Amino acid sequence: MTDRERDFGLGPSLGLTLGSALLWGVAHLATHRHRTAFVLMSAQILLIAAILTVVTAFSTQLLSLAVQPGWMTGLALILAAVAVAWVTVIIWSYMLVRPAASGIPARALAAGLAVSLCALVLAPTAYAARMAYVSRDLVHHLFAGNMGGPVVAEDPWSGAQRVNFLLVGADSAPNRPGVRTDSMTVASVDTATGATTLLGLPRNLEEVPLPAGPARDRFPYGFTGDGGSTPGLLNEVFQYAEDHPELVPGVATGRRGPALLKETVSGVLGIPVRYYAMVDMKGFAEMIDAVGGVRITVEEPIVYGKYREGLLQAGTRRLSGEEALWYGRSRTDSDDYVRMGRQKCLINAVARQADPLTLLNSFEGLATATKRAISTDVPQDLLPALVELAHKVRDTPIRSLNFVPPLISTADPDWRLIRHKVTEALRPVTRRPATTAAGGATPTASPEDPVTLDKTCG
Repeated sequence: MTDRERDFGLGPSLGLTLGSALLWGVAHLATHRHRTAFVLMSAQILLIAAILTVVTAFSTQLLSLAVQPGWMTGLALILAAVAVAWVTVIIWSYMLVRPAASGIPARALAAGLAVSLCALVLAPTAYAARMAYVSRDLVHHLFAGNMGGPVVAEDPWSGAQRVNFLLVGADSAPNRPGVRTDSMTVASVDTATGATTLLGLPRNLEEVPLPAGPARDRFPYGFTGDGGSTPGLLNEVFQYAEDHPELVPGVATGRRGPALLKETVSGVLGIPVRYYAMVDMKGFAEMIDAVGGVRITVEEPIVYGKYREGLLQAGTRRLSGEEALWYGRSRTDSDDYVRMGRQKCLINAVARQADPLTLLNSFEGLATATKRAISTDVPQDLLPALVELAHKVRDTPIRSLNFVPPLISTADPDWRLIRHKVTEALRPVTRRPATTAAGGATPTASPEDPVTLDKTCG
């Protein structure tokens, strides 16, 4: 290195080092390395252009990549390569313009700036590597391998016009053995438009018909549980299957309950339930806290707690995880059916407020809570298609149909009527014109339509 190249004071040295970190090649221009400077500047401009193109043109696909461990790992490696190149430019620039004869303090200050700039470049790479690790761990922990055969990217839903997911809220308690599925909702989603209808089944449906095979052989006239020791309600089917492996032969522990419950619900509704996702209620509260709460419109004050120790005042506010949990589960001064309505509202609110930026900002905490709270049989290979479907769902109104009194008697359900109502609910929505004050026509639902639009929950 020649004296001319090192003939910089402290101020110019600091400025050129910082400038080279922002725009590659600045220090090289100052030391008359014009060709190298041109190459470095061109490389940085191309890199920035590529990043902007990806972010703007493929923004909707970025969240899909977050659920694919291979892509996340590849992204981390690319970022690491960019970081190494950036750090190399910073160090190279510093070596070209470091102060030659300003004394040890000045040179230490210049070196400290270079080290700090390198750290600023390396920190996002370390964060991305951590995200990749957390993503991979979550996907492998939560989602099973693709047991149903390969997923075709062009047609991930195998030509189905609708795909049906069983969403289960499970409540286990120290004073009660096993798990009770106290919230059961089938989300029927149009794979082309994302139009979604939530079909709510009350937990206390009695004598539910079980699918053909060992289960129906044992309960030919409907599920009655363990005789007098249990009431024999729908919310007991899951745990009963886990406790009696002979009802679901060949299925492993932990999967018998979901398998029998999916088949049972399929038979009740008359539609194929393809996948399930079960959320532990306490874990659900942790998930809400991880994303900073959920904004809900509380229509009227809700008393909660075993000893009425809490009260959710009416109004629109952001609820914590514990408050959201009680909003969805409290039956004090109300009943199961009012609670079901609030649960649908809560599902809707969470789905609409979980934007990609919020999910990414709280990804690690949400991943930790999710691992403890959720179990599902959605295969890994289906996750990108599921993320894309979720985007469609957020852009369409969510409709709801609950099979509760007076429509359905839980003690003596009309199974044929339930299936008929499901068929009606899943038909394309028909509207009839209603005259406005100005004489125009606005679409309104038919009064015979049992399906209602879910509230947006603020």
